[in-house]
Amino acid sequence: MKISAYGISDVKLGKVNVKDGRLDEVDKFVKAKKRTYIQVDLAGEDALLESDAILLTKDSGADLILRDLEFVETRLSRATEEQEKQFLNKLKGILEKEEFISRAGLAKEEKDLLVKYSLITTRPVIAVEKDELLDMNAVLLKAVKEGGYISFFTAGEKDTRAWLIRNGSTAWEAAGAIHSDIQKGFIRAEIIAFDDFISAGGETAAKQAGKLRLEQKDYVMKDTDLANFRFNK
Repeated sequence: MKISAYGISDVKLGKVNVKDGRLDEVDKFVKAKKRTYIQVDLAGEDALLESDAILLTKDSGADLILRDLEFVETRLSRATEEQEKQFLNKLKGILEKEEFISRAGLAKEEKDLLVKYSLITTRPVIAVEKDELLDMNAVLLKAVKEGGYISFFTAGEKDTRAWLIRNGSTAWEAAGAIHSDIQKGFIRAEIIAFDDFISAGGETAAKQAGKLRLEQKDYVMKDTDLANFRFNK
């Protein structure tokens, strides 16, 4: 996941580990040799159009809205088809209200139309107060969530690990986040919900309590699911 920082000069760009206290809770029962958190790519302003989400301070959001408004007005002046004119006028109205397009509640068909436009605020925009940046880890966790991503966990003696996937990903897609061979040979997913894992006191106790579920390829992963994938090697 790539997150662009806009108007924030005092952050270190590059690959950043994002610590999740829920993984720490899991590891209390596992005590693995290694603990691996999710990682995001924190990029600068030059990557706005390539990012999954944009992080900015609340007083700099108007700059991005203005840039999108200028683009829409230029495109509108050149549009010849009535349908496109109507859509661009709708976008113009949203931006003139100083709203981000990503928060405008557009229908799926309208979101599909956005693909051909180089608009910045179609991406999730996470606006924070400057004092919130003192806890960058918490800010990035918020950006991951609002950017449409979740984590699932794997736990073993060697490594307790969080894996980053898009919200709505299936078990088959989650298996691919670990390794393509696991995805190709997918048989089933063994899933324990995070709350069940913690309340039971670990994997063995959760299994004894009947909290382990066998799920197929099309199972939609939930945030913080603990997963073990069975596959043909």
